[in-house]
Amino acid sequence: MDAVKFWDGIAPKYAKTPISDQESYAYTLERTASYLKASDHVLELGCGTGSTALQLAGHADHITASDFSEAMLEEGRRKAAAEGVQNVSFIQAGAHAPPEGPFDVVMAFNLLHLVDDLDDALAAARAVLKPGGLLISKTFCKPEQGASLKFRAMRMALPVMQWLGKVPYVRFITAADLDRQVEAAGFTLVERESYPKKDARRYLVARRVD
Repeated sequence: MDAVKFWDGIAPKYAKTPISDQESYAYTLERTASYLKASDHVLELGCGTGSTALQLAGHADHITASDFSEAMLEEGRRKAAAEGVQNVSFIQAGAHAPPEGPFDVVMAFNLLHLVDDLDDALAAARAVLKPGGLLISKTFCKPEQGASLKFRAMRMALPVMQWLGKVPYVRFITAADLDRQVEAAGFTLVERESYPKKDARRYLVARRVD
């Protein structure tokens, strides 16, 4: 199905949905904030309704929050106004054609498993990074063993839902394969961790190699 149409359609509901794993989300914010400097210009790809950008705004000079869904961005702009955050700008752009850099840091949370061409998205992120800049991502990965019942049910239902046009493209990639693709795209891995234990998301910090 058309991914933009899908995300535009669920934007209001998405903005109101609480984060399901608050502990892991808080840890992601903590680790990411530790890499940011007050002088940094940061780009977030696939920012959704802007929650993460707004949470991290106090740790950077400016964050450009981008998404290809204008409806998601509108929710983010409303949140920023309500919270009085002035150093986050919301720009419509997809992961394959991000806003022009250069940026000190590019963030991509819960995004890389949704892009149809991962190599192209990684190359685009690298291109807008300053030499030595950081790519920070967290990505849903295929469990290599001990997948939860929820994951197995989702894996079975997904092809039918996609055929019916109810959900967009989803990539099933192992954490090891994701690591290799990031390195092959011109990055060296600085930090890598998978959490929570079940159906883990892969948290990566990678530095652009020049």
